[in-house]
Amino acid sequence: MSTDILQPGQLPDLFPAPRQYGRFRRLLHKHPTIVIGGGLLLLLVAAAILAPLLGTVDPEFVSPIRRNREPSLMFWFGTDTLGRDLYSRVLYGARVSLFVGFCVAACATCLGLATGLAAGAYRQLDSVVMRIMDGLMSIPPILLAIALMAATGGSVGNVIMAITIAEFPRMSRLVRGLVLSIREQPFVDGAIASGCSMPRIVLWHMLPNTLGPVMVQATYICSAAMITEAALSFIGAGTPPSVPSWGGIMNEGRMLWQLKPYIILFPAAFLSITVLAVNLLGDGLRDAFDPRAANRT
Repeated sequence: MSTDILQPGQLPDLFPAPRQYGRFRRLLHKHPTIVIGGGLLLLLVAAAILAPLLGTVDPEFVSPIRRNREPSLMFWFGTDTLGRDLYSRVLYGARVSLFVGFCVAACATCLGLATGLAAGAYRQLDSVVMRIMDGLMSIPPILLAIALMAATGGSVGNVIMAITIAEFPRMSRLVRGLVLSIREQPFVDGAIASGCSMPRIVLWHMLPNTLGPVMVQATYICSAAMITEAALSFIGAGTPPSVPSWGGIMNEGRMLWQLKPYIILFPAAFLSITVLAVNLLGDGLRDAFDPRAANRT
């Protein structure tokens, strides 16, 4: 029997103190896909940023006497038909794909939020804006991007612009549907009754309630943008040949893929892992923002 004397107002410890888990462990237990996808994505971003420090050489350095070398200790991923080091080209190519994916996701999200909020909040703009979005969505994104690239020329900036125009209508329709649903909520009626202007209602009441689904959709746009950029570069309509990109590397090795499959294998593997990481992150965010999933956990 304990002989400790309780101070006034102090209660005895009848139950043991709950175990304290770290934030990372709790997050891993509750949303493992966020941790796995986010961790993979951070590793790829770090590899792209720190590429000069990871044993790479100039990705455009040509050495004809070293052309088509198999993977070895000297050339980890081998060399291409011009003797360029594939390991260096793949790591530097990650910069292009990740930069395009993140920029397209940010630009498409901003444009989709602006047009979707305007269409959902103001009925007089709804029919006009949505008909334009329907017209853009009727064209497959890759074909629309190819047409825009043919009109503007090959560069990283033009690739971002072309893919953004092809992708943001889907974000716009998502936001517009969310706003139409939010407009029927009682707190919006209360804000209108209290005399709030429509711009204030949109910014302070509607916009915050759309951010969860918008963040999830932005991750899918990011992965779709990286695939589209690789497809454009693969067919020669994306970034210029002087800029190493995963699609461009695969395009350069497609003629020898049966004899030298490693030329296509490594950039394709990095592209697949990157898209998988972004999609895992998006799935985890979807579960985190889904109230039904939260109730189950």
